Amino acid sequence: MIAREFDYFLAAVQFLTRLPVPQRPNFQADSIDRSTKYFPLVGAIVGLMAAAVVLATSIVLPQPLPMILGLIAGVMITGALHEDGLADTADGLFGGTTRERRLEIMKDSRVGSYGVLALGAVLALKLASLHALDPWMAAAALVGAHSGGRLIAVFALRTMTYIGDVDAAKIKPPRMPISPSELVIASAFAIVPMLVGLAPSTVAICFALGALLAAWIAWTAHRAIGGYTGDVIGAMEQMFEVGFLMAAAAIISGPG
Repeated sequence: MIAREFDYFLAAVQFLTRLPVPQRPNFQADSIDRSTKYFPLVGAIVGLMAAAVVLATSIVLPQPLPMILGLIAGVMITGALHEDGLADTADGLFGGTTRERRLEIMKDSRVGSYGVLALGAVLALKLASLHALDPWMAAAALVGAHSGGRLIAVFALRTMTYIGDVDAAKIKPPRMPISPSELVIASAFAIVPMLVGLAPSTVAICFALGALLAAWIAWTAHRAIGGYTGDVIGAMEQMFEVGFLMAAAAIISGPG
């Protein structure tokens, strides 16, 4: 039981990051499907590593350099998996005029104008939000944003309709539905790390704004293409991070 669950956790790490993992002799066909409950835990680990970069570099570098390096660390650890999804989603949803054309654009590996603008806006908003916080609060916010963003991905996989090409998908739909108990476990892995460094009221507001922006992406994708693809999941994760960090900056540092 423990060995199997650890294998599922390693599958989540391998799927969502570029971190090295040991060989998995217990690998089973359903390992990726059953690993989704660990997505928020992997997100928390990514957030912790990015937070460590912020805190370590803040000792020797002036702001906003540590915040920039923290963001770069998060991108490098995940291999820009979600950022790539954001760019493709922006290009497809806003650059195409028909469902077929939007899906065709999203499959194209090239990044268009909408994708570049979306990436630039998201990174700028993240940096501005982190720069408004002191290093310790920025570190806490990074952990919460990363863990919560992966929880949003889990709920999207559970509730939305997949309409992409399964064989070419970056994030494939689970062949077996995510169970209610797995949703509870995933939620715990997301919320507990948030509460370590942030007040419950702050977590509630940050999560609400992040979820609202992610829901906007989901709604837009539903209207434009009829469901989700792996790219849409990445875009939802990124929008959650933006909303979470913006709310954290507003609550902790205030206006101006």
